[in-house]
Amino acid sequence: MEKKFRKVAIVGSGLVGTACAYSMINQSISEEIMMIDRTYDRAVAHALDLSHCMDFTSTRTKVVAGRLEDCRDVDVVVLTAGANPKPGQTRLDVLGDAEKITRDIVSRLVDGGFDGIFVVAANPVDIVTYIVRQVSGFLRNRVIGTGTSIDSARLKTLLSEVFSIDPRSVNGYVLGEHGDSQFVAWSHVTIGGKPLLHILDQHKERFRHVDLDEIAKKTKDAGWEIFTRKGNTQFGIGNALSFIVRSILNDEHKIIAVSAVLDGEYGQSGVCAGVPAIIGGGGIVEILELNLAEEERHKFEHSCGILKSAIQSLQRR
Repeated sequence: MEKKFRKVAIVGSGLVGTACAYSMINQSISEEIMMIDRTYDRAVAHALDLSHCMDFTSTRTKVVAGRLEDCRDVDVVVLTAGANPKPGQTRLDVLGDAEKITRDIVSRLVDGGFDGIFVVAANPVDIVTYIVRQVSGFLRNRVIGTGTSIDSARLKTLLSEVFSIDPRSVNGYVLGEHGDSQFVAWSHVTIGGKPLLHILDQHKERFRHVDLDEIAKKTKDAGWEIFTRKGNTQFGIGNALSFIVRSILNDEHKIIAVSAVLDGEYGQSGVCAGVPAIIGGGGIVEILELNLAEEERHKFEHSCGILKSAIQSLQRR
């Protein structure tokens, strides 16, 4: 039986796009990666540089430079091109510029015949994901934002340090906006399958130093801490992108906290927000609705309200 030749295009050859490509190459996720950038020579240079990794990897990935019009037969488009916030700005502050860039890119991709799955990382990712769905007209399962996947990973890392365990033994999610209104669903965080809140209750003296509010704040601020120190984030989000793409191309059905278009889930519609979802060959297989505590439900409603207000501000322009 002939093996399917899997192709991924990465639109935006900046730090996040190249980190994603490098991660995919080292994990042998696809047979071909196409680097696309508004400066074609930069895409060519990155494609050449990345292709020189092959002697040191377990399998060969073909890396080429291309243009938006070359994506007709691509399975997944990873969209990282966007507007970066300046120091002192939030992700929502760059919304106007992000909308213009996104509308142009998505229109050209669809007009060129692209009919695969979008995976979006450009910020503000929840709203950009919503715009991608709106402009493309694709079914909602085929438009996925990285959402709170990276925030959930940061949460697990912080908890692994507090409890001296491997972060992969922690399960839990950050929900809502990938931004200031995000929150940790503490009622669903487990360590080794045991609810974290039960652990803290049973071992009050041993873990008296654990401050959940402080951990949630560090989780939310982690990206900004990196950004203010070196001007960008790239490796964590690059790996999050490749993780999502791998689950799509291999039909792995992994549960990942992604930005998904909500249509009644959690009582919300007309918005994209970070929620756990099963990711498979067709994109989002199913959105999982957690039984949130009352306070968490209010936080989710508040976060979605902020995102809806931002979307409405665009519609009024």
